[in-house]
Amino acid sequence: MTVKYETPREHVALITLNRPEKLNAYDRQMRADMADATKRAASDPDVRVAVITGEGRAFCAGADVSSMDEQYSIEEILNTEYSAFLTAIQTMPKPVIAAVNGPAAGIGMTTALTCDLRVMSEDAYLMSAFANIGLVPDGGLSFLLTQQVGYARAYQLAVEAEKLDAARALEWGLVNRVTPASEVLANALDWASSLTERAPLALAQTKRAFRAASQQGLHNAMAFEAMAQRSLVASDDCAEGVRALFEKRKPTFKGK
Repeated sequence: MTVKYETPREHVALITLNRPEKLNAYDRQMRADMADATKRAASDPDVRVAVITGEGRAFCAGADVSSMDEQYSIEEILNTEYSAFLTAIQTMPKPVIAAVNGPAAGIGMTTALTCDLRVMSEDAYLMSAFANIGLVPDGGLSFLLTQQVGYARAYQLAVEAEKLDAARALEWGLVNRVTPASEVLANALDWASSLTERAPLALAQTKRAFRAASQQGLHNAMAFEAMAQRSLVASDDCAEGVRALFEKRKPTFKGK
């Protein structure tokens, strides 16, 4: 199994890239397994948060160029196989946390930055390695990097293929937390568990709103927020949150 799917905590799915002998580089089978795993997490009503990590000493070294199939064009592979799981991460109505336990290069960097939140090992690095083999960043990395660090830094990372260490990744806002290597997965799972206590409907609509806002502009973002708020105000979770506030207790959200 090139991708492991587990539920180690209540309401938390753990998706592990599992080709450690290849530093978890994507081949055709792993792309298919990753699509299945992300869709499973997205559709499971018991899962409220997903965590993605890598087995062994790497998060993901990118694409396994040794297994490239000349039968298929790279454009076709990107628009179907990679797009399937990257889109699932972006659109699933629940937070996805990347536990970057080691190097995340090429499409592995794209995978990490596609997630909503990131915890990174202090000895890991991010690397847009495409320029080293004469390629352009793909899987949406040009958009993700430009949105998150601005054009100049994004272009520099792309053309220089520099290894960005955890300290600078944190400084530049590419990751949320940096931890010792031995703690990165536990930290991500603890964070996931804490998020499962939040109102699931609000988490989903907030994700949709912030994803849309980065692409639609202020006016459309405001309109989307108003529409989402209308449905959330009428939810049982909102009523529970208000009751708990007045009763000075911790709310119990049920995603209804």
